[in-house]
Amino acid sequence: MPSDTAALTGNLTGQCYCGAVRVKASAAPFTTAYCHCSDCRRISGAPVSALAAFAPDSLLWTPALGVGVSHSAGVRRWFCTSCGSPLVARYEYLPDQSYVPIGLFDDASSLAPQSHSHAGSALSWLHLRDDLPKSTGSGRGRLNDASDQND
Repeated sequence: MPSDTAALTGNLTGQCYCGAVRVKASAAPFTTAYCHCSDCRRISGAPVSALAAFAPDSLLWTPALGVGVSHSAGVRRWFCTSCGSPLVARYEYLPDQSYVPIGLFDDASSLAPQSHSHAGSALSWLHLRDDLPKSTGSGRGRLNDASDQND
């Protein structure tokens, strides 16, 4: 879990690029992670994504999110309808977790990633120098364990 006070107490706030959608987390994230999968790269437009995992009911979205979209089996994503910012993703294989891009949060510095998912798909020229745990695939076991530790 992140060590910053705002992250620990669940006083995290954020917004999309244009400010039309806001989010407030009433609880700390279960975990934070880099994701190197091609879907996350395409959605973010970046060589790697950084996401924070929350209990869905700990996130308050203003305005409320609609039904989202699904272009991959078992995955539902939500985007700002004004600016297109990715807002949140839900994965069937990670029940009771919502993944929010860390960059949406006002204090993103408090949410340093704790691991790498899909490290086997990392771009060959991207060299992040850290000692974080790396899963070649989704890391679902580690991510689900992080959720279980917060029950």
